[in-house]
Amino acid sequence: MLRFVFIVFILFSYNIQGIKAQVLKPADGKVEIVQDEKIIQLTEQYKRMSLSNPEVDGYRVQIFFDSGSNSKNSAATTKLAFETVFPETKSYLSYKEPYYRVRVGDFRTLVEAVGFQKKIAVEYPNSFPVKDKIVQ
Repeated sequence: MLRFVFIVFILFSYNIQGIKAQVLKPADGKVEIVQDEKIIQLTEQYKRMSLSNPEVDGYRVQIFFDSGSNSKNSAATTKLAFETVFPETKSYLSYKEPYYRVRVGDFRTLVEAVGFQKKIAVEYPNSFPVKDKIVQ
């Protein structure tokens, strides 16, 4: 009985190694993609929609918001000052009643926005990340 179990064990382990050898055997470098035609159509439709609406959900860092008689000029001055110090990062001035706002950056994740906010915290201590539509 012990001899039988030993033989079965040897044969079983030999088969497992044979399977591994077949799986790990390198291919000849050809890949064949088999997919439904509808997948191609959906992919093309997604591309067209992305081109017509390049904005996606993301984050920006708000560095200024104010309301009042001189808030538009203050927002423009803040935007210009930011662009001078950080020319590689886009800035956006917007008005949403009653506030003028300056938001900067186009970040896909909150982690990226927080990282940038920490980078500019010395110059803009009251800045904070906000959800916004961003340009891809």
